[in-house]
Amino acid sequence: MIEIRDAAGADAAAICTVVRRSIVELCRADHGGDPVILGRWLANKTPGTVAAWIACRANNLLVAVEDGRIRAAGCVTEGGEVTLSYVSPDACRRGLGTALMRALEQRAMALGRSGCILTSTETAHPFYERLGYADSGPRLSKFGGPGGYPMSKRLP
Repeated sequence: MIEIRDAAGADAAAICTVVRRSIVELCRADHGGDPVILGRWLANKTPGTVAAWIACRANNLLVAVEDGRIRAAGCVTEGGEVTLSYVSPDACRRGLGTALMRALEQRAMALGRSGCILTSTETAHPFYERLGYADSGPRLSKFGGPGGYPMSKRLP
């Protein structure tokens, strides 16, 4: 059973662990194991930064909980931008990422948004395409690596 709920301040360390593990272990196509790229990407992925993201009123940070543990985390802003979407490596391909993205889209619609935008990693690009997101601009360089894909989706 997967529970999707709003993140709380007490979740910051667990969310940080999920995000960092996901980047290091799952996003190899994006960082290629390069310690410089990884260092830049992970620099702001600290419990303190995550706690600040949770506390920010413009953010809607959600977590997917399974068996009492946070297995995925995502954030959509009041403007409809998905700024965070990560699944723990030990919980991949079990529907948590899809459930989380659907919840983020529902939240965006509840905020009056007719669509969502995001910047996808190379790793997640096929996942977002399966969810109906389409490329919406040229690839952007990030952290000294190959960069991300701006994507968008109209919501029903």
